[in-house]
Amino acid sequence: MRTPRVTRSAIRGAPAVDTLDEAVSLLRDGGRRLSLARRQLLEGLFAVDRPVTAEELAAGLDGRIPRSDLAVVYRNLETLEQLGLVRHVHLGHAPGRYAIVRGEPCEYLACERCGIVTEIEPARLDDVRRLIEEEFSFHASFAHFPVGGLCSRCALLVEALERRT
Repeated sequence: MRTPRVTRSAIRGAPAVDTLDEAVSLLRDGGRRLSLARRQLLEGLFAVDRPVTAEELAAGLDGRIPRSDLAVVYRNLETLEQLGLVRHVHLGHAPGRYAIVRGEPCEYLACERCGIVTEIEPARLDDVRRLIEEEFSFHASFAHFPVGGLCSRCALLVEALERRT
């Protein structure tokens, strides 16, 4: 199973939340009401330790939350993302995934072969950003999509397979 890749919140400086109560407070502070559908969606996002698709949320996350209409899930995810409570996820061409914004922003290295994802502090890519800027006059951002490549294990496997041929 591939490990999802999470992006930063669309709202810079959006506070991270550790509990459902904190998320509810931020929702209300953002001028939004806490509907039953939003509460169940937040409960579902807090109940999992990985980003999930809207389809998984609408299906009830294997009984963790009540089933819901997919359009309602998407509308509420959009609202929660606008408020900075949820960040969206990309797995290449796979469906989008969503997760609660927790902790400090991070960036990711993603293995294109096995799907393992390594979370890293954004500052660790500053030298790469600087090099790209110097070489190409381009300001690179790795916040929305992970840096793709091969993890050390897959790189060794690919190398071994290439030696056989």
